[in-house]
Amino acid sequence: MTNKLLVCGIFLAGSLTISASKKAQITISANDGKQIIPKEIYGQFAEHLGSCIYGGLWVGEDSKIPNVEGYRKDVLEALKALQIPVLRWPGGCFADEYHWQDGIGPREMRPKMQNNNWGGTIEDNSFGTHEFLNLCEMLGCEPYISGNVGSGTVEELAKWVEYMTSDGDTPMAKLRRKNGREKAWKVKYLGVGNESWGCGGNMRPEYYSDLYRRYSVYCRNYDGNRLYKIASGASDYDYNWTKVLMNNVGNRMDGLSLHYYTVSGWTGSKGSATKFTNDDYYWTVGKCLEIEDVIKRHSKIMDGKDPKKRIGLIVDEWGTWWDEEPGTIKGHLYQQNSMRDAFVAALTLNVFHRHTDRVRMANIAQVVNVLQSMILTDTIGTGHMVLTPTYHVFKMYKGFMDATYLPVETLCDSVQVRGDSHAKDGRKVPLVSASAARGKDGSVIISLANVCLDDEQEISLTLDGLQPKTVAGTILSCNAIDAYNDFENPDAVAPKEFTSAKIKGNVLNMKVPSKSIVVLNIK
Repeated sequence: MTNKLLVCGIFLAGSLTISASKKAQITISANDGKQIIPKEIYGQFAEHLGSCIYGGLWVGEDSKIPNVEGYRKDVLEALKALQIPVLRWPGGCFADEYHWQDGIGPREMRPKMQNNNWGGTIEDNSFGTHEFLNLCEMLGCEPYISGNVGSGTVEELAKWVEYMTSDGDTPMAKLRRKNGREKAWKVKYLGVGNESWGCGGNMRPEYYSDLYRRYSVYCRNYDGNRLYKIASGASDYDYNWTKVLMNNVGNRMDGLSLHYYTVSGWTGSKGSATKFTNDDYYWTVGKCLEIEDVIKRHSKIMDGKDPKKRIGLIVDEWGTWWDEEPGTIKGHLYQQNSMRDAFVAALTLNVFHRHTDRVRMANIAQVVNVLQSMILTDTIGTGHMVLTPTYHVFKMYKGFMDATYLPVETLCDSVQVRGDSHAKDGRKVPLVSASAARGKDGSVIISLANVCLDDEQEISLTLDGLQPKTVAGTILSCNAIDAYNDFENPDAVAPKEFTSAKIKGNVLNMKVPSKSIVVLNIK
């Protein structure tokens, strides 16, 4: 059974007037699951951008901010609680100007560099290969290294792979040991360049295809470490890039990346993270859901050359992108994170769950202090930290990692939102989004998002093939869609227990408040 979305009503966002309570019907096929939701769908991204690394993840051992070997203790503990499966580094655009040998050896001897992509900041390279890979070990996650193809050489990338993964009597392994790391790290994911169509070199897909073929040859597998090599893929609607790479690279790559940002563009600008209209909100939801059509179209192109779906589609940059917060450093992309962002996270993850036959990994941008981050820290070194609404969604959704996706049918109302250059006639936004999966322990996890700003949803949820005995729930809700957490009010948006769901046979009945996200665990 495939996932189906059935809508029975359409309303204009600018004049949405529906009754105080709407009804939605959801059917979950509890025994029809086949596809595993890879935990890597819940991956994170840490770029040398703004205060993501310095002041976010890393403060150094001498900092007054509590730290563990230089890593911020509060941030480290918060990320451990998320059980993040994979972390991408060092970029982004930064990756194609990063020369890894500047970031090894004694920190006081490492050369400084100017971050030309993001604000011209001078960085001291105190956070480099050892610091990143050791962090991944502390978090228990897979490292995802983005290699420099834009300004780096084949030799440079080849030696980096050797430095990280060789346990032999090789020059780079000896250098690593000299720098304090005896045993090689395990590095699974390697990106061969980033956004090669843009900041990674302004290349044509034909030219990049040849570069990928050349660079990837020299990225060797050492001593039992097997690299999963990811080619630099398309930006959202660039289907020709995918077509050319599938034709010219094909099975030489293990994965092909895709970048898709939800930018509130119908007004002509990104807009504020916290000051927006109801129309802005519904437009944003529609824009984020359009990633499903983008995934389908790229997947169809890939299917033509790879019908067995061996090559993964890697959505290694996604999320919201708003204007920088007033008073912050230009080019550092520090933005607040409201309940609107939480909906983008929940709805996008629900989309990914439906397409794991092709989508094998996703990395939200970015983990701390940049764009749609999990965590915000102060930028003046006073040690404050706050968890964002997006963080809470990822934590509530943890049960989906490596669970078996279950087909879902949804019958609900929808809202018609404004169009833009990519959807001139506008988009239909269902007022309820749902996803379901069966965990390894046999329990069923269900996510429900009531997108509507005004009205609760009376939901009748049928579990075909399952007689539930117990149900536990968590809800993330708010009084206003622009609510957010800051250092003065860190729990303005926080999860609470949800007790509305009642079992009757194989049916759950509940009322989900407006602008709320609910996750249920059923046994």
